[in-house]
Amino acid sequence: MAAMPNITDKLKPGVSRSIHFFAAPLIWTAVGIMLMERGLGWMGLHVTLRLLLIALLIGTAKSLTVLDKTAKKTLRRIMGFSDNTCLGAVYPWKTWLLVVLMMSCGILLRVFFKPGPLLGAVYFAIGWALLLSSRHGWAQWLNWLRRR
Repeated sequence: MAAMPNITDKLKPGVSRSIHFFAAPLIWTAVGIMLMERGLGWMGLHVTLRLLLIALLIGTAKSLTVLDKTAKKTLRRIMGFSDNTCLGAVYPWKTWLLVVLMMSCGILLRVFFKPGPLLGAVYFAIGWALLLSSRHGWAQWLNWLRRR
């Protein structure tokens, strides 16, 4: 006799690994583009090329030294998933807590500092780092699709 599924199994947004491989870079890409757009808006049309280049360099350094490792770790974690794993598991709960902390810091920065070129450059750098590191997830997702 088969066990009755409990209510949490019915409500759990379980998805396949391919959806996890798609969701992981999609989140980083969307947030990265949003942060870059907001940063450019705060830097204004008068932004100097120098400030934009500094933001790109800092974002690239963050991507290559920190976020690439995190992206690869996330992808290895997803490889161990079975199908029907909760969509929220795309990132571990500690990462979700870090996201809440980072969002809170962003809100506090905007409360205590008037958005302008410097804060815009910080947002742009973080957004660029996320966008650049999302390349690992997109490559993994495409490889997953090719193998299917």
